Amino acid sequence: MLCSLLPFLSDVPLPSSKLAIPRINLPCTNIFLYTDELLSERACYFLYSLLPKLYQNILTLVFAVREINGNPKLLPNITLGFHIYDNYYDDQMTYRTTLDLLFKLYKFVPNYKCGGEKNVMAIIGGLSTDTISAFFFLQLTYGSIVAKERERAKFSSFYRMAPNEALQYMGIIRLLKHFGWLWVGLYVVDDDSGEHFVQALEPLLSQNKICSAFTRSIPQRSHLNSLDDIGSAARILSTSFTESNTSTFILYGESRTIVALNMFMFLRGTISCGRVWIMTAQVDFTLSSLEKNANLELFQGALSFVIHSRELLGFHQFLQNIKPGWTEGDGFLKEFWQQAFNCDGLTPQMSTEIDGICTGEERLETLPRTFFEMDISGHSYSIYNAVYAIAHALHIMDSARTKHRAMVGSRSIEIQAPHPCVLFNNSVGETVSFNDEREMGGGFDIVNMVTFPNTSFQRMKVGRLDPDVLGGEDFIIHEEMIVWHGGFNQALPLSLCNEHCQPGSQKKSKEGKKFCCYDCDQCPEGKISNETDMADCFNCLEDHYPSKNHDQCIPKSIHFLSYEEPLGISLTSAAVSLALITALVLGIFLKYKDTPIVKANNRDLTYTLLISLLLCFLCSLLFLGQPGKLTCFLRQSAFGIIFSMAVSCVLAKTITVVVAFMATKPGSNMRKWVGKRLANSIVLSCSLIQAGICAIWLGTSAPFPDLDIWSMHEEIIVLCNEGSVVMFYTVLGYMGLLSFISFTVAFLARKLPDSFNEAKFITFSMVIFCSVWLSFVPSYLSTKGKYMIAVEIFSILASSAGLLTCIFSPKCYIIICRPENRLLRVRSSNHM
Repeated sequence: MLCSLLPFLSDVPLPSSKLAIPRINLPCTNIFLYTDELLSERACYFLYSLLPKLYQNILTLVFAVREINGNPKLLPNITLGFHIYDNYYDDQMTYRTTLDLLFKLYKFVPNYKCGGEKNVMAIIGGLSTDTISAFFFLQLTYGSIVAKERERAKFSSFYRMAPNEALQYMGIIRLLKHFGWLWVGLYVVDDDSGEHFVQALEPLLSQNKICSAFTRSIPQRSHLNSLDDIGSAARILSTSFTESNTSTFILYGESRTIVALNMFMFLRGTISCGRVWIMTAQVDFTLSSLEKNANLELFQGALSFVIHSRELLGFHQFLQNIKPGWTEGDGFLKEFWQQAFNCDGLTPQMSTEIDGICTGEERLETLPRTFFEMDISGHSYSIYNAVYAIAHALHIMDSARTKHRAMVGSRSIEIQAPHPCVLFNNSVGETVSFNDEREMGGGFDIVNMVTFPNTSFQRMKVGRLDPDVLGGEDFIIHEEMIVWHGGFNQALPLSLCNEHCQPGSQKKSKEGKKFCCYDCDQCPEGKISNETDMADCFNCLEDHYPSKNHDQCIPKSIHFLSYEEPLGISLTSAAVSLALITALVLGIFLKYKDTPIVKANNRDLTYTLLISLLLCFLCSLLFLGQPGKLTCFLRQSAFGIIFSMAVSCVLAKTITVVVAFMATKPGSNMRKWVGKRLANSIVLSCSLIQAGICAIWLGTSAPFPDLDIWSMHEEIIVLCNEGSVVMFYTVLGYMGLLSFISFTVAFLARKLPDSFNEAKFITFSMVIFCSVWLSFVPSYLSTKGKYMIAVEIFSILASSAGLLTCIFSPKCYIIICRPENRLLRVRSSNHM
């Protein structure tokens, strides 16, 4: 539809509004020869029939003009008139109506001015700019248009009464992402706007990880020249619909798109099997008169973007009063009435209906919504606002003219084309204004199309798309209000190329397929995926480990050798028991300190050894419990020094036996070494060397508490970092050197003929000691966590127990169990 508004001064007689209907009658029988009468009839109506529903746009224009002309406060000295044209979606008719609009006479000769120009102030155009972008005065369109058309009208007085079409692109993306529809089909009208739509939408789909399964063009009537063309188009469109594995289709077109698509699907016998249609605002849910009884189940549950609208006060009553003869010059009414009510002729004089004859008593509210809606549509609402925008602009110009006339005393001024750079509230209180791009702000409503078996439907508003709304509410969808197609059983429809990859797996692309089509592979060991359709699995944080199903990260537990667990209790009990036994042995030796068996080989040295062994057992307790700064700082150094002192005592005992035997030989020079001084020097010097090594260790790179998160899969090991591994093994190496020397000397002195020779027992003790610590190193390095600590504690307890048992158990046996031997020894000693 194309209409022009013409203002008239109130002192000039108002001519009748002209609703011109240029038309070319092309009977279908003269164009097509069909063997299928029904197919021929449907194709004919698709090509040349009217769409009765669009008559509301005309009535809205008339309603708005009547309101303005009846408003004494708006344009009090000007009365609006209008011309309305229909281009019938035909290029020839477009140019014909353009020339009719520009000239007063309804005949024209190319390149000549016939009858002069009309006093056109503004043009309100339809959903395409083909008929309006060529003019150089105020132009308004009531539908969204693409960027290409906007560029053509960049330097003209061109205004849009609907939001930018690009907003719909983002709305479609938001809608698809909200419902998780990643595999969609595209049906677009076969023209420049459809091509632009695909070019604009495809990159957005890819950027948002959505794929188009196919793109099909809905041919326009000018492209259908034969029955074969129609059959081929029907086959292609219906095959894509029925055989595609997508459940969601995006439909882009214009007013006749639903008519064409419904016809093509009907010709192929397509039955709706559960699909979701997403329609743009340009698509009007309308049918032709032949399809009055068509089944609309195909579009049940469709989601459509529509231009925001509100019911106009008095508009419903205005529509109820429409009937034949309601106004002069309405050339559309007769054609509309016959198409809408499926009757022939128009005889308003008759009070009763005769079969097939229009009586004029029919009412618009009885028509199906696919033919006519009593509720105002978004496009009609835009027309209403466009008329008021022009009126307000004219009102501003008229006010300025009146002021200018008062200033210069002139009685006439030329009326120029207005520019609606105005801000006003319409009759329902909504603000109407234009942004910097000369288009209406705001957004789109999202409606759910609920169809019924009687070819009627109901629009249910289920959401809103408005970029001007802040607070994250620019896109709202009320999912619970949506009525889906019956094939979905009211469950949320799925539209995927294949099933989702569940957590614990990752996508693997299929060769030659789009990225939305993929296989699912299990995550490799050590990695997880915690969302659906993840491209790659990932590693957990250092303090977490993957679950068995590789779908979540589980926090690692803290791992150390505590006093409360069975192993810790066992080691603690052993250490305390051995310490008590050592204390008992020390008490026995103190009680029988004057016996030769105690006095032999330096009594003080025996006490020192026993105290060292007691401390060895107790220092093992430093290795139990959660490591802290103090325990890490002390335990290895204390262990090294105390053990070195114990081994030094054993070495001193062994050397004392050897020196004592050598001193008994006549003329020996070893007598000067016999006594406590040699033994004390050995113990003190050997212990000081170890203490010096430990001091250097603690001063340069002291041990500290640390966490080992890699050694154990499900646990974090709390341990003491030795700081310097070299110093740690230096301490062990020095202790091993002392042990080896002690073992060598004792082994060589084991057969010396002396009643108090301890070399045999020291040899056995050092064999046990060295065996324990030689096996310690590989065992220590091959274990992890608390078991590494347990190995070290066991080595301390075992080696210390070996010294205690081999050296002191024979003496304790004699002292406690064989008192007669103890006295014999005393006498022998006295004899010596």
